[in-house]
Amino acid sequence: MEEKVFDRIEKKYLITKAEKRAILSKTRKYLNKDQYHKSGVFNIYFDNDNYDLITQSIDWEDFKHKIRARSYEGYDRVFLEIKTKIRGEEENIGYKRRFMMTHDDFKKFINHEKTAEELAGQSIEKATDKQIAKEVDYLVTHFDLKPKILVIYNRESYKDNSGVRITFDERLKYRDQNLALNRSKSDTMYFKDNRNIIMEIKANSALPLWLTKVLSELKIYPVQFSKIGKIYELLNSKTVNNNRKDINV
Repeated sequence: MEEKVFDRIEKKYLITKAEKRAILSKTRKYLNKDQYHKSGVFNIYFDNDNYDLITQSIDWEDFKHKIRARSYEGYDRVFLEIKTKIRGEEENIGYKRRFMMTHDDFKKFINHEKTAEELAGQSIEKATDKQIAKEVDYLVTHFDLKPKILVIYNRESYKDNSGVRITFDERLKYRDQNLALNRSKSDTMYFKDNRNIIMEIKANSALPLWLTKVLSELKIYPVQFSKIGKIYELLNSKTVNNNRKDINV
């Protein structure tokens, strides 16, 4: 969890529980459980009141970036991240840079008591921390960003010996009020049908042949799916529908 800079190919798939079982059955001799095999993941996405970053994520052509805070259930650290994605001719390339702080320091950051640079300067683990923090501060100020939407899910992760990592994200939930890195009774489930698992494959280069064969046999194909983009669209559609009801009253 403490890596700071990532550069990799990313592919996403929407699958059922039966398809997940089939994938794990066919790949068991290649995959090992990751060090953090099962975890609850909390992501707070930052945006302005116009939701410029999220709408860019939905409409993007060649480039997009996100600012988010990520924490893991039972882990007393928060990663403040800049996530960038560039569309290639054949693959989407993801870049993620992040630095770490305590939950108490994260509260100081969102309450404007400390800048990201100040917090990174307190306990720099790598020389890159302060530079990443400066970029976070710039983006937050330039776009007038603030915490907007919390996204929660349960993650199960596997890896092979070549750097391929496969994650299965289940029970995708969200809320846009009382944002904190925890669970709440007000969390809302996103998926309504049985194709409700987000499988993501990350690799340093092309996918290995054994994996492409399994996906082909099971007729499982990649999709464009941004968790925060889909949740924003759902929230926005509810707002539009509520406004229409008010007009019709």
